[in-house]
Amino acid sequence: MDAASLLLPILLIAVFYFLLIRPQQKQRRQMMELQQSVQPGSKVMTSAGMLATVVEIDTDKDEIVLEVAPGVHSRYVRRAIVNVLPSGEPTSPGAADDAPTHEPVAQGEDRTNGDDIR
Repeated sequence: MDAASLLLPILLIAVFYFLLIRPQQKQRRQMMELQQSVQPGSKVMTSAGMLATVVEIDTDKDEIVLEVAPGVHSRYVRRAIVNVLPSGEPTSPGAADDAPTHEPVAQGEDRTNGDDIR
């Protein structure tokens, strides 16, 4: 076997490592640091997309208690946290805007485009 035939497999392994394995390890390390940095009072988003406030952290069981609505607490594993929200961002979808998102329709007002729908 010559050196050229050994170079190709070594090169493929190196490319595979630097394009796939190393970035995934870096992302996993960043996610673990984020999950460890969560403190009570932090506003977070879970992997299911639920926005909540951290109430309590149980490091022995690696669990956290989240307040998902006023007075409603749920227990999650710490790995469920995927994002920590800035403190000024609302944790409920409707909290950001007090105005309705649609214009109210007056009673009897026709909002169709003129086609008769049957």
